[in-house]
Amino acid sequence: MPIGRFAPSPTGILHLGNLRTALASWLSVKARGGRWIIRMEDVDTPRCRSELGDQQLRDLASLGLESDAPILRQSDRSGAYREALRHLHELDLLYPCQCTRKDLHMLASAPHLEDGLRPYPNTCRHREWEGFEAALRLRLPKDRVVWRDELLGPQDDDPAQLTGDPLLFRRDGLFAYHLAVVVDDGFQGVDEIVRGVDLRGVTATQIRLQEALRIPRSLYAHLGLATAPDGSRLGKRAGALGLEALRQRGSSTNEILGWLAWSLGCLDQPRPCEAADLVKRFDWSRVSTQSVQVPVAWSQ
Repeated sequence: MPIGRFAPSPTGILHLGNLRTALASWLSVKARGGRWIIRMEDVDTPRCRSELGDQQLRDLASLGLESDAPILRQSDRSGAYREALRHLHELDLLYPCQCTRKDLHMLASAPHLEDGLRPYPNTCRHREWEGFEAALRLRLPKDRVVWRDELLGPQDDDPAQLTGDPLLFRRDGLFAYHLAVVVDDGFQGVDEIVRGVDLRGVTATQIRLQEALRIPRSLYAHLGLATAPDGSRLGKRAGALGLEALRQRGSSTNEILGWLAWSLGCLDQPRPCEAADLVKRFDWSRVSTQSVQVPVAWSQ
C-alpha cells in the first residue's frame, strides 16, 4: 500500500506554503488508495516546542488532514539513529569533521539551498578518528544520481556538487536532518515524498544514504513554492500567516482549503470545499511547476 508523509518541524506555525505541501502529499497518496502519516521532525530539540507541534496538528485536522498512524516524533528515535550510524561506520562510510557552522556558513537543521547554503568542501574527509570530539559526515561516492521527479521529470544530479559530504551527527550531540529523515522514512515505509522545490537539491544525497542503509528508494515530487504577492518567499522568519490569523481576517477554513486546492489544479477557481471531495480531482499532470502567489489579503 502506498504511504506518503508530511513531516513538519515544530518551530513555528504552518503557513500557506506548508499547508499546500501537506495537502498535495495527502491528495497524492489518497488518490492511489494509500495511507498518509504525519511525523514531527523535532530532532533539533533546542529549537522545537511541543505546543507548536500540537497547533500544527490541529491546523492540519481542521483541513481534514489527519494521520493514518500514530504520530512519530524524532525526539524518541535516538536509538534508531545510533544504530544507523553504527552500520555506516562498519561500512567505512563515516568520517569525523571538526568544521564549525561559522567555518562553513551553514545551518545544522533542514537545509534550504535558496538561503545560500554552500556544499561542504570535504575538508575533513581524510582526518584520523583519534584525539578529538567531532561531528560525523557521510563519505559520498563520486558518481551521479539519476532519478525521476513526479513534477520535474528526469533528474541527473551530482550530490558532491550540490551538498558535498552531508552532516549526519552534530558536534553538539544531536542527530542531523539527513540521517533522521532517511532513517524514519525507511522505518515507516514511506514510498512517496512530496516537498518544496527548495529541497530538490538534497534528493540525490538522500538517495545515496538510502542505498547505504539498504532503504528502498522513494518517489519524489517537488512543488513550486508559495510566495508572497511581491514574489518573496513565505517563511516563519518573514512572518507568514497561519490558519488562525487568516480566520481572524474573516476567511473560513473551507475557503482557505479551496484556494490551496485551486493552486494544485483541483478546482477551476478558488471556492470553499472539503478535502475528501478533492481526492478524485487530483492529478500531478494538472499541478504547475511554477510558484504560486498567495492573495494580497492573506499576506502581512
